[in-house]
Amino acid sequence: MSKLQELNGHMDVVRSVTFSPDGKSIVCGSHDESVRVWDVFSGRLLQGLNGHTDWVTSVAFSPDGKSIVSGSHDESVRVWDVSDGRQLQELNGHTNWVTSVAFSPDGKSIVSGSCDKSIRVWDASSDRQLQELNGHTSCITSVAFSPDGKSIASGSYDKSVRVWDAYSGRQLQEMNGHTSWVTSVAFSPDGKSIVSRSHDKSVRVWDVSGGRLWQESNGHTSLVTSVAFSPDGKSIVSGSHDESVRVWDVSSGRQLQELNGLTSSVTSVAFSPDGKSIISGSHGECAQVWDASNDRQLQELDGHLELITSVAFSPNGKSIASGSYDKSVRVWDASSGRQLQEMNGHTSWVTSVAFSPDGKSIVSGSYDKSVRVWNAFSGRQLQELDGHTDWVTSVAFSPDGKSIVSGSYDESVRVWDVSDGRQLQGLNGHTSWVTSVAFSPDGKSIVSGSYHQSVRVWDASSGIQLQKFNGHTGWITSVAFSPDVKSIVSGSCDKSIRVWDASSDRQLQELNGHTSCITSVAFSPDGKSIVSGSYDKSVRVWNAFSAIQLQELEGHMD
Repeated sequence: MSKLQELNGHMDVVRSVTFSPDGKSIVCGSHDESVRVWDVFSGRLLQGLNGHTDWVTSVAFSPDGKSIVSGSHDESVRVWDVSDGRQLQELNGHTNWVTSVAFSPDGKSIVSGSCDKSIRVWDASSDRQLQELNGHTSCITSVAFSPDGKSIASGSYDKSVRVWDAYSGRQLQEMNGHTSWVTSVAFSPDGKSIVSRSHDKSVRVWDVSGGRLWQESNGHTSLVTSVAFSPDGKSIVSGSHDESVRVWDVSSGRQLQELNGLTSSVTSVAFSPDGKSIISGSHGECAQVWDASNDRQLQELDGHLELITSVAFSPNGKSIASGSYDKSVRVWDASSGRQLQEMNGHTSWVTSVAFSPDGKSIVSGSYDKSVRVWNAFSGRQLQELDGHTDWVTSVAFSPDGKSIVSGSYDESVRVWDVSDGRQLQGLNGHTSWVTSVAFSPDGKSIVSGSYHQSVRVWDASSGIQLQKFNGHTGWITSVAFSPDVKSIVSGSCDKSIRVWDASSDRQLQELNGHTSCITSVAFSPDGKSIVSGSYDKSVRVWNAFSAIQLQELEGHMD
């Protein structure tokens, strides 16, 4: 199997993952208390569902794909609208952690299992409880409806698998044999079999009608954490604390495939509706999508050899430029993540990069105290601007492409003529290192950030200070105007990205997700997205208005 997609965004362990009925979306539940919905093909975050006040332990789509149900350690079951992220229902009644949830095949009912030892059936359209199923003597770990909706299967820390009548609540079967906690159960597509996995490291298949054990599969070298049937019922996928995902033949119990290479415990697995893909969640705080048919690697992004210091969108949004401590400037295809160019010439760390308005040139600043201009298509150096007496921290083109502004550790902001490299102006006022500078889209203003945690706006023609923004608790590393000049974005070593009203000192948004110092921020050409780079080695794309993370581009090695 090969990895198709890696979905990043959760800030803690991903506990539960599953495909939508049409296979186009994935929902994840996490210890970060959130539920997130992703596009399978692009890896784009579609919805962030917030409301739970403790770990989200289980998530499931409704059969029509329009709703999601989630269970949590906050003892609640919640139902969400997929299209707008709105919470539709909150089902309360459990007196301990909710560990597993599922919709009935007709979408009218929801079943939940809890560490209060009970299984409850709910009306999906209201908060009314329909049934309470009691019999297990310990925490319920997993529940599932049969394909016809008439039965419910459950697994428990009491080591048993039980089958219940969904309408009357009567226990129909009890299967015993596991020597440790049963952690997951699922029906086969025809409803005649149940698969269970356990902390005894085994996967077992049971006959529903008689409770007889049909198959036992062993192979994992640590706790089996999750199992699921393929849509045709012929295969089973399992995930384990041994950091592997395995596929098994149901009829023979033979292992068909093993995926190795994960660096943390697998917490959840599921087949796509067409059976061609498998999704897994792990303690690595992300979800992976794999090609179930072969072990061919589809894509690998390699690039900078050290940490990323700066990123910028091209004017048409099709390319991204990045600078790095490896002294290089690189250009990437924004949609695929493919590297297009590498520019070398700086003799020390590259600290800042920016595209010219026509997208044909890139300017870069460096700890070598120089500002350089490059051809974006050929990678050829066009100009070297010298004058700063200390490290150059930030550079930007004017809207007409004729001027460049630079900020430096020498506490100055300088404006340069692109054609001949002549210094046109110096803006003085900062009392510490200038860490970031940018022109406004109309060319009338310049914004600068400083080590002293402030963001300042200047009149480009007169040099008068117009605004000062305070709020960051770490030094400012990057600033930029929105295309409509109404907003300013700033990144800081307090790990946050903030969006400000350019005409006042009001903060509009705070974007959190990076796990280390933010090194660079920029608006997309339409102003709807923000791209950020960080010492955490990731490049992230955000919705500028909702603060939702849309994409994470990985490949940088430091």
